[in-house]
Amino acid sequence: MINLDWVNDYIDISEYNSFELAKMITEAGINIENVIDNKIDNLVIGKVISCKNHPDSDHLHICKVDIKDEVLDIVCGANNVREGIKVVVAKVGAVLPGGFLIKSSTIRGVKSNGMICALFELGLEEKTEENYNKGIYEADDSYEIGEDLYKYIPSNTLYELDIHKHRNNDCLYHIGFAYEIGAIIKKNVLLPNILYKNKSDEKINIKLDVNTKKCSYYKTMRVKDVKIKESPKFIKERLNSVGIKSINNVVDISNYVMLEFGQPLHFYDADIIGNHLIVDEVGFDTKVRLLDEEEYILKKGDIVIKNDKDIIALAGIMGSLSSGINDNTKNIIIESAIFEPFSIRNTSNRLNLKSEASIRFSKGLNYEYTNLACQRCCYLLEKYADATIVDDYILHDEENHDEKKVEFTSGDIEKLLGIKINDNDIETELKRLDFKFEKIKDKYKCIIPKRRLDIDNNINDIAEEIGRLYGYNKLESSLPKIENRCGVYKNNLFIYKNISKRLRSLGLNEVKTYSLTKEENVKNYLYDEDEYINLPNPMSIDKKTLRVSLIPSLLEVYNYNNKRNINDILIYEISKVYPNKTKEKYKISGLLKGNYNINTWNNSNKIDFYLVKGIVEDLLKYLGFTNRYSFKRCNISFLHPGISAEIISDGKSIGIIGKIHPKIEKDDIYIFELDGDSLCKKSSKIKYIEAYKYPSIIKDMAFIMDKDMDCDGIIKTIKKNGTKILTDIEIFDVYNNLDNNKKSVAFKLIFNGLDKTLTDKEVLDIFNRIIRKVEDEHKIILRDK
Repeated sequence: MINLDWVNDYIDISEYNSFELAKMITEAGINIENVIDNKIDNLVIGKVISCKNHPDSDHLHICKVDIKDEVLDIVCGANNVREGIKVVVAKVGAVLPGGFLIKSSTIRGVKSNGMICALFELGLEEKTEENYNKGIYEADDSYEIGEDLYKYIPSNTLYELDIHKHRNNDCLYHIGFAYEIGAIIKKNVLLPNILYKNKSDEKINIKLDVNTKKCSYYKTMRVKDVKIKESPKFIKERLNSVGIKSINNVVDISNYVMLEFGQPLHFYDADIIGNHLIVDEVGFDTKVRLLDEEEYILKKGDIVIKNDKDIIALAGIMGSLSSGINDNTKNIIIESAIFEPFSIRNTSNRLNLKSEASIRFSKGLNYEYTNLACQRCCYLLEKYADATIVDDYILHDEENHDEKKVEFTSGDIEKLLGIKINDNDIETELKRLDFKFEKIKDKYKCIIPKRRLDIDNNINDIAEEIGRLYGYNKLESSLPKIENRCGVYKNNLFIYKNISKRLRSLGLNEVKTYSLTKEENVKNYLYDEDEYINLPNPMSIDKKTLRVSLIPSLLEVYNYNNKRNINDILIYEISKVYPNKTKEKYKISGLLKGNYNINTWNNSNKIDFYLVKGIVEDLLKYLGFTNRYSFKRCNISFLHPGISAEIISDGKSIGIIGKIHPKIEKDDIYIFELDGDSLCKKSSKIKYIEAYKYPSIIKDMAFIMDKDMDCDGIIKTIKKNGTKILTDIEIFDVYNNLDNNKKSVAFKLIFNGLDKTLTDKEVLDIFNRIIRKVEDEHKIILRDK
C-alpha cells in the first residue's frame, strides 16, 4: 500500500487527481490494482451539547450535537459519548465504507438525524478490538465546529500495487514510489531531513563481530535518553493507513522509516544487550523466543544477531523477546543492515514468519538507503523522543560500491524496441528516470542509480525503461519470424500420453480436476503415509489443501454426473499430486461404475472388481510389466476390505485397486490408482515369442479351500511346476455355497508346444504333478477327488 499524502512529502502531486495519476502510472508499467479513496462527503466536526440516557435502552444515549449550522438529535450507543466533547458527525446523506447510507431514522421511538462516528467506521484506522473498545473519536479542542473533517485528518488515499516479480522493492516504499511518479510527471524528488543536532561527542563503545558472509553491510548507532511516549498524530495516521498498528513513538519511528526508505531497521535496548554485537549463523538446531512470544526452532545456516550471552534477534525477520523496546527503555542501539536475500526468504518461509521487514530483505536492499535510513531514524528520535545521538557509529561494509554502467547507441535502443527513436527522446527519458549519462560521439554512457536494484548493466534493461516512459502505444506491432519444427513429446510425458491413449482405447474418458481440494477429502483418502499441505491464504475453503491422491477428485466428478442421472461412468485422470512440501509426482487414477458396455437392449457387461483388474493388467502389460506384477490383499480405510488389493511390482507397491467402502458410497464404485514414476521407470528387456503354431490342450482343475484364502500363492505354485509348456492360467469359476465355510475355485490351464504337438501323456504328467504340489504346499484338496 502506498499513501499519497505521504508521497506528497517528497514530490508535489497536489494538482493531480488520484485516479488520473493512477492511470498514468499504470500506463508507464506499474500496475495500480486499486485506488482506495477514503474521502467521504458530509463529515463534519460537531460538539455534544447534551447527552441523556435513552428511556427504552440500557446502553443508548440521546445526544444534541451542534454542527454550527444546526443542532442535530442523534442516538448514539458508544460508551464514551458525553456532554462537552467534540466528535465527528456523519450527516444524513453520507455514505460510509461498505455502502452504509446515513439517513434519518427512528431508534426505539426516538428520531436520529445522523451518526457520531469512530475512525474505524470511516476507514481511517483498522477495526481491532482495541479500537472498537475506544468508542467514538474524540476530536481535539483545536477542531472547529462545522468544519470538514479532512481539514484536520488526511484522507489517506491509498494505491494498492500489483508489482511484477521482476521489479525490485523500489516501489514498495514511499520515496522509491515518489521517484517513479517523478519520472512520469517530470518532477524532482526531495528527500526528507536527516540532519540531527542534539549530539554527544562520546564514543559509541560497541564491539561488532560479523562472522558470516551472509551479512554484507551492518551499521549500528547509539541513541541516549529516549522518552517512550505516544507517537505524533501524523505518524500514527500514516502507519494505520497502510495496515501497521501504532505501538509507541520509538517503535513507530522504525516502521515509519522502513516505509520511507524501504530499509528495515531494528532497535535494541542498549542497557539489556550490552556492548558486544555478533552477526553469525546458527551452527545447530536452536530454540529462540521472539517478540511475538512464540518459540521457534532455528536451523543451521539461519542468520542471527547475538550478544555475549544470547541470541537477541533473528536477522531480517524479528527480534527476541528479551531485547526489545519496552516502556522503561532509555538507551537504544540502532541496527541498519543488509543480509543475504535468499537466506532471509528461506528462513521466513520455513518458519511461516513473514513480516514487512522480511519481504524487503528477501528482495535485496540499496546500501545508500541503508545508511540514510539510519540517519533519518536519529533525526526523528531526536525530534519526537527527545533523544541525544551519540555522534559515532560502527560499520561493516563488504558491499560492491562499483557503479553500474551501460554503454549503448540510439541504434541499439531502436533495434530492441522496434521503433525509430531520436537522441532527444532518449535523453529526455533518461533525465526523467534520473539516470546520469554522458554522450561521447554516438555512444551513451549511463550510470544506473543504486536504488534501482532491478536494473542490470545491460542494454535490454535500459531499453525497457526508455520504452515504458516513451509509451508502449508508440511501439509498432509485427509478427515474429521463427522456424517451424515438429513438436514431439519427450521423456515421461511421452509415456503419460501413451497411457492416456491406452485408457481411452479401453473405453475410459479423461477428466481434468483442480489440484486444490477440501482438507477432509485429503484426510479421508490417505493411504501411502503421505503428508499434505494447507495453503496459508486459500481462495476458498473448498480449495485449501494440495491433494496427495486423485481419488477424491474423481469421486467429485462422479457425484456431479450421478446427480444428473448419468449411470455409467468410466473416467480417468493423469495429473500431479503433492505428497510433501518438497516433492510432486504423477499418478494415474481411474473410477468406474455401472455398465462397461451395452451390446443389445437387454445385454450389458456390468462393471465389477475383475473387470477393473483386467483394465489395470492390460495397461501394465502394455507398458512392459508382464510377469513383473502381482496383486496383494490390503487393508485401506476407504476401500472394501474384501474387494481391494495392493499392486506390487519388483517387490514394491505401485498402486491400489478396489471398491469404495459402502460406508462412504452406497453405489458399487471401483477405483484404481497407479504411481506414475514407477510406471515410467525403464522396464527390463521385453522378451518376445512367436505365436503358437500347434494346437493347445486345455485342462481344468478345482480346489476346495477356506473362503478367506487368496489364490495368488496357488497360481504361483501352478506356474512354478507347469514348466515351459504351461502358457496361461485363468480362474473361471468361484463357488461359495459349500459347507464348513469353504469355497471351490476352478482354474483353466492352457498348454502349448513351441516345436511340436503335445501328447496327452506329457500334459497329464505335468498336470498331476501340479495337483500334488498344490495340495501339499497349500493344504487344500482337489474337488470331486
